[in-house]
Amino acid sequence: MGWRIVYIENAMSVKLYLDNIKIIKDTNEVTIPLSDIHTLVIDNQMITITVPLINKCSENNINLIICNIEHLPQSIINPYSGNYQYPIMLKKQIEWDEDIKLLLHQKIIKNKILNQSDLLKSLFLNQDVINRIVGYSFEVKPGDFENREGLAAKTYFRELFGKNFKRFEDDPINAGLNYGYSILRSQISKTLIAKGLTPCIGIIHRGAINPFNLSDDIIEVFRPIIDEFVYKFLKETVILTRQNRLDIIKITGNDAYIKSKRQTIFNTISIYIDSIIKVFETNDINYYEEVHLIHELWFYEINYFLWFASKNEER
Repeated sequence: MGWRIVYIENAMSVKLYLDNIKIIKDTNEVTIPLSDIHTLVIDNQMITITVPLINKCSENNINLIICNIEHLPQSIINPYSGNYQYPIMLKKQIEWDEDIKLLLHQKIIKNKILNQSDLLKSLFLNQDVINRIVGYSFEVKPGDFENREGLAAKTYFRELFGKNFKRFEDDPINAGLNYGYSILRSQISKTLIAKGLTPCIGIIHRGAINPFNLSDDIIEVFRPIIDEFVYKFLKETVILTRQNRLDIIKITGNDAYIKSKRQTIFNTISIYIDSIIKVFETNDINYYEEVHLIHELWFYEINYFLWFASKNEER
């Protein structure tokens, strides 16, 4: 599995060169082995990308993200089928037991709410609010038809960002949340496809026009990774900057705990999805592995190319 996140903003073209990506700006060139790359972000409408490179990225299961003019992820290019087991996995996924889905959703939402409360605790915020959110986690029932997830989220976001905060409004906080969630969602989708799963067939998310229903189920427990960054760095900002976007991409390479071991987020996502596959293969909810987030904002190494001031300069 690749480890680099490559962000390209100011280049003329990117193309395939043997088993490398070649980044070209004027007379300057940089090559990076495709085997090193986990995620490739193209963030400029003027960059030319070749079809052979796109196909090779798909072959290597590289998470290829193309951003729109507002720098938000617009397209995610994934392989048509993740592996040779794709038809088998598709049949199994369609037949996943509905009762197990409800029980699994209960586990996921409880895990998510406890991660939210853990973040508030690490930030030394209001203990009464934390206790209330923890209480909601123990009231989640299979399928969460009483919407304890929504009650917890409303309480959680108001404690993080103020009583007047509302999701999906046009402000830097929401812009940061949306950007970060989009990056995580793409990384999750890449992993699902690599394991032969179809992102559009979810556990509880069942949007008729949503191609990432399963990704949206998986992402729930990871959302506080992005929430923490936005709280610490964007709460008082007036605009989401390029550096903010780069830093958000970086923190998706941080660590988490799963199966009592510290892992990169990339590995954690893979192990977490494996546990969910195991639940459906055995109809045993006890195979579900909780994810526990680590609240220390160090920045994972990211290789990004903003411009070329001199030959082969990497920034």
